Amino acid sequence: MKKILIIGIGAGNPDYLTVQAIDALNRADVFFVMDKGAAKEKLVALRKHIIERFVKGRDYRIVEAASPERRRDASDDDYRVAVDELNRDKQQIFARLISESMRDGEVGAFLVWGDPSLYDSTIRILEAIRAQGGHTFEFDVIPGISSVQALAAQHRIPLNQIGKSIEITNGRGIVDGFPQGVDTVVVMLDAKHAYKHLAHEDLDIFWGAYVGTPDEILIAGPLREVMDEIERVRDEARRTHGWIMDTYLLRRR
Repeated sequence: MKKILIIGIGAGNPDYLTVQAIDALNRADVFFVMDKGAAKEKLVALRKHIIERFVKGRDYRIVEAASPERRRDASDDDYRVAVDELNRDKQQIFARLISESMRDGEVGAFLVWGDPSLYDSTIRILEAIRAQGGHTFEFDVIPGISSVQALAAQHRIPLNQIGKSIEITNGRGIVDGFPQGVDTVVVMLDAKHAYKHLAHEDLDIFWGAYVGTPDEILIAGPLREVMDEIERVRDEARRTHGWIMDTYLLRRR
């Protein structure tokens, strides 16, 4: 039977890899690498660097495939539809890779940025492929250091306050206000500077982009005092690199 490993490789620094992840890398016969185009070639290069650095004394193959893109013209109401379309496209590609690029008894690996359980669809996609039938394989999930953990570490702050709750959401989750019943909110996938909707609230923000990489940028302070700087720096970084991966934490003061 074929075996798939979904390996969390951390938030950008190869040193974030766990011993379990390194052991998993050394079990793989084939690594599947999704290419997201020239603008994100650093993401492919990082995965290849990790493989070359940590895999020792065994032969392996790297199979690349073009990664489909989500429709960016989708309205907020159509967002879920656009994500479902993206995952269906990925499902077809993953199924083809497993069918055509692996032999029975081999181990294949998908290297997932951050942690596979947090804002990533690889687990759901592989479950959908198995549910459809026609592809027989097992898979294991190896956790990784997420951008949320890396952000807190780089800002030297704990994620939670003593006895308090936190919420992890996306930009859409704070447009209508700071979530009730929590003192700390971590926001991922915010392409529209949603934090500006909370400028009237007494909040601190801890923002980071490309956390753990040589391009890392960190900004922190009272939200209303630093939000314009974050917007300027973020937009400039996106123009410079062609893409951006950022996360931020909001906390009641």
